[in-house]
Amino acid sequence: MTNKQANGYGYMTEERIMIRDAAREFTMKEVLPVANQLDGPDGEIPMELRQKMADMGYFGITIPEEYGGMGMGTFEYCLICEQLSRGWMSVASMVARAQGGFIKNSMPEEMRRKYLPMVVRGEFMNASALSEPDTGSDLASMSCRAELVGDEWVLNGAKYWCTFADGADYINIFARTSKPTDPKRRGEGISCFLVEKKRGEFPPGMVGNPIPKIGYFGWKTFELALTDLRLPKENLIGEPGKAFLIMAKGLETARAHTAARAIGLAQGALEDATAYAKDRKQFGMPIAEYQAIRFKIATMATEIEAARQLMYYVCNEIDSGRRCDKEASMVKYFATEMAERVTSEAMQILGGAGYTKLFAVERYWRDARLTKIFEGTSEIQQRIIANHLLGKSVVEEMIADRAFQSTVGARKETA
Repeated sequence: MTNKQANGYGYMTEERIMIRDAAREFTMKEVLPVANQLDGPDGEIPMELRQKMADMGYFGITIPEEYGGMGMGTFEYCLICEQLSRGWMSVASMVARAQGGFIKNSMPEEMRRKYLPMVVRGEFMNASALSEPDTGSDLASMSCRAELVGDEWVLNGAKYWCTFADGADYINIFARTSKPTDPKRRGEGISCFLVEKKRGEFPPGMVGNPIPKIGYFGWKTFELALTDLRLPKENLIGEPGKAFLIMAKGLETARAHTAARAIGLAQGALEDATAYAKDRKQFGMPIAEYQAIRFKIATMATEIEAARQLMYYVCNEIDSGRRCDKEASMVKYFATEMAERVTSEAMQILGGAGYTKLFAVERYWRDARLTKIFEGTSEIQQRIIANHLLGKSVVEEMIADRAFQSTVGARKETA
């Protein structure tokens, strides 16, 4: 690594270099060996590793120091998660199950003082239930309902893609509490609820079934069925009907975090492929001596660094309080598409060995493929970027209006 790379072209202070290097050392020593051993449909991230992450402060990176956190920004958050993802993306993702989330941003001070220190210690981890069987990219069309009955909220519906639902200490469930009044504000009327639960169990009114996956192992992802799930009135997080807007404000950080995870995966694949190319001999010399392999590695390294520098810029904008939703979509789109290409090329360099479980490259490739889907698909990112550059298309306006009419109609039928 050159001095310019180490300094991040002006973004990397000495403190940030120390934070990055410490995360790298932790990953290579504590995360990578566990990932290589346990990655698979039945593998679970060990509690021992989670405690070591808590001891490092990784569950409180962005939580203010007054609550026991590190009080750092999105830049440091993504810097650490890139390194963790180099070892195991699921571990980097678990860090996002802390950081306070809606508790930090939407709850009164007394609740923050109660819960945030627990989050920092790894004692109050969350899962989020947004998507539904028929609702993915268009989250505003969710059909899960919450009705206030006396002093309780009663939730009914189905949720999909809820990772860590069993192991979490609480689940943020998004449900519609009122219908939208404007086709341009279809997210209006969606609220968020905090569902506290015991680890390894589901509360009364909730049933969870694991979804079979090809990757993102170390924890399970669930489909949830809610049947008269009852919650105290005070378990509503923030103002009723405003959760979609609060969630949208956090997407810039979420997409930068996904970019960081993608970059970490690609970096791991590059390092493994480079080491293999130096060691593997064919026709009397290491395959690293052949131009085809050298050019692959040069291209892979260039694309990774380009994504990393864009991520640094986006993180800096977020921490500076400047809006950068276009750029956040750009880095999420570019980094995740890059990660799939780079991890695939790494498998090609390893040849048949890359298609076995004997090397971690196949794991990087499987997980990289997912980064193009969650936190908004590549196509959704392209749509956001295009809208910034060209304005919304006529077709998109028509689709939004039809979806609005469908949501209102469904609400009338269930009223």
